[in-house]
Amino acid sequence: MKKTLYSLMLNEEVVREIDRMAHRMGTNRSALINQILADYTSVMTPERRIESIFHEIEQLVAPARDLVPFFAPHTTSMSLKSSLEYKYRPTVKYEVDLGGGEDTLGTLNVVFRTQSAELIAALTDFFRLWARIENVCLAPALGGTIACSLYDGRFVRPLAMPRGHARSAEDIAGAISAYVQLFDRLLKGYLSGDLSAKDVELAYRGDLRGRGLLI
Repeated sequence: MKKTLYSLMLNEEVVREIDRMAHRMGTNRSALINQILADYTSVMTPERRIESIFHEIEQLVAPARDLVPFFAPHTTSMSLKSSLEYKYRPTVKYEVDLGGGEDTLGTLNVVFRTQSAELIAALTDFFRLWARIENVCLAPALGGTIACSLYDGRFVRPLAMPRGHARSAEDIAGAISAYVQLFDRLLKGYLSGDLSAKDVELAYRGDLRGRGLLI
């Protein structure tokens, strides 16, 4: 949604109160005024749409309790923390950032912190396996390569903009939630030794056949 610079005449006391509210909410004057006017005129802003998506993701993942969601209002990202079933129970954090441009929905960042060389090697193997599987199975349907990257304890996977007509916040949230839950389940199975590389690929292919929205 394009933004344009406008000049407004406002009462000083109103501006001071807006500034105090914006500070408490972790935003700025322009963003808060824009949201207030959008709410008043029932216009769905990109910021409110992202917040709706995050609220929906929170509701979708909460029942399973495998992922602990968190997001702050007026931000473009949320995190979902998961405990790995691996020796000292390290955690991995899935950061969903929806501050994408016109061509992408955003990114999924899988963040891990560990000093274990063994775990780092196992995670690296899985991330490379995942990238290979997606570029073989999913990329042709998306019409291009999925440019994943791995660096400094972070695996980054771009989220493709859904094709076709505009999708609802519920549709987007459902697709992201299902994708993260699949990734988390297969990652844990691979690290525990319950799933081989072939098992992961078969599970991925099976899930892909039932997806209604490709991201």
